[in-house]
Amino acid sequence: MAFVVSAGALAALDRAAPRPGFTLRLSDNLTQDYATIWRTQPGVRTVVGFLARNLAQLGLHFYRRQDDNDRQRLGPADHPLPRLFARPNGFTTPYRLVEALVQDLGIYDNAYWIKVKGEDAEHPEALLRADPRQVTPQGDNPFAAENFEIRGAKGTRTLPADQVVHFRGYNPSNGREGVSSIESLRRILAEEWTAAEWREQLWRNGARTSGFLTRPIEAPKWSDTARNRFLSEWQDLWTGDGPNAGGTPVLEEGMGFTPTSVTPEQAQYIEARKLTREECAAAYYIPPPMVGILDHATFSNIAEQHKHLYQDTLGPWLVMIVQEIALQLFPDFAETTDIYAEFNLGEKLRGSFEEQAAQLQTSVGAPWMTRNEARGRVNLPRIEGGDDLVTPLNVLIGDQASPTDSAPEPSEQDAAGKATNPPTPEPRLRLRSIHPGREAEA
Repeated sequence: MAFVVSAGALAALDRAAPRPGFTLRLSDNLTQDYATIWRTQPGVRTVVGFLARNLAQLGLHFYRRQDDNDRQRLGPADHPLPRLFARPNGFTTPYRLVEALVQDLGIYDNAYWIKVKGEDAEHPEALLRADPRQVTPQGDNPFAAENFEIRGAKGTRTLPADQVVHFRGYNPSNGREGVSSIESLRRILAEEWTAAEWREQLWRNGARTSGFLTRPIEAPKWSDTARNRFLSEWQDLWTGDGPNAGGTPVLEEGMGFTPTSVTPEQAQYIEARKLTREECAAAYYIPPPMVGILDHATFSNIAEQHKHLYQDTLGPWLVMIVQEIALQLFPDFAETTDIYAEFNLGEKLRGSFEEQAAQLQTSVGAPWMTRNEARGRVNLPRIEGGDDLVTPLNVLIGDQASPTDSAPEPSEQDAAGKATNPPTPEPRLRLRSIHPGREAEA
């Protein structure tokens, strides 16, 4: 017997999981939110900023599919959807909109756009970025939020789900919100914070070695005045940045100094900083050379990892973003059944101009750029007659080879069956031997 379970029946089985806080405990007496960690942890800011800048650099284009082999790119004048992304609002450029989107996803694994409509508008006329810390999904549906509560300094406002575009990552315990990758870096970031605190204390102490003083038991008893004077002089020499800092202390009555601190070399300071950046890069699936870790980098493997970056690292991000836009924003516009969005990834994967020129000439078998097109690439004005394609004398369509092909073999026959270049017989030479009476023929 077949049976059907609706989404509503499944939703009635459970309610949404409690929302986790956007904070991370780094020590017994310190808890920071994700935004503070992004501001204070160089490794996190480097990798998240790297993702955001490289994704925002790719233009988001819109196309109308004509058939399986033809498509038309839509501009702001062709459809309101590309017009919206060309100017998301009066104070945000397309680059800033995508950059903020990826930054929010990298920090919180959640990002929100609010759709802004006019009084009589049929579709959104602007998109506004909302701070993920101020947005709370509401409702008992464990699959999707029913409403979103926006909190601000002056109050709160509740928006229906169809007025918000919600980008989110995966969360095994809550299907409505993602879980930040910063949570996976908890231990590494706590170690980095502890090491930074130790370095700050070291420099506050004038970067001088810590230790303790010993005084022989047979030394005469110290008076309070003598003890305070020695302590004051020692602190002037070994702490702070006063006029006596860095001087040579004078120990009295057989006193000794025993160092107890760990030096930066012993603490492997540089290795620890590099480890933090490597772990942050691994958490966001970024090749280490892309974020400045060049220990094993060569010219060839950096070129390959650059391709890997846009194919394997940024590729899933691009697919996720365009699919969420198609799911949550396209229904607000008319005539979008044959429209799709695509990031201009081809611009980043193309080779150099020399490589492209050689490949295109090989493909078409002839020159492929006019003089005015070439002048436009270097910002020079057009010239008269520059729109004609110049074809060299040694290139004819059909009967003559292209510049990238070899010349025909001499033994090839023409259409009439005659030899185009008949071979020339080699002359026979008679060679006379240097010995009298003996001749040789070659």
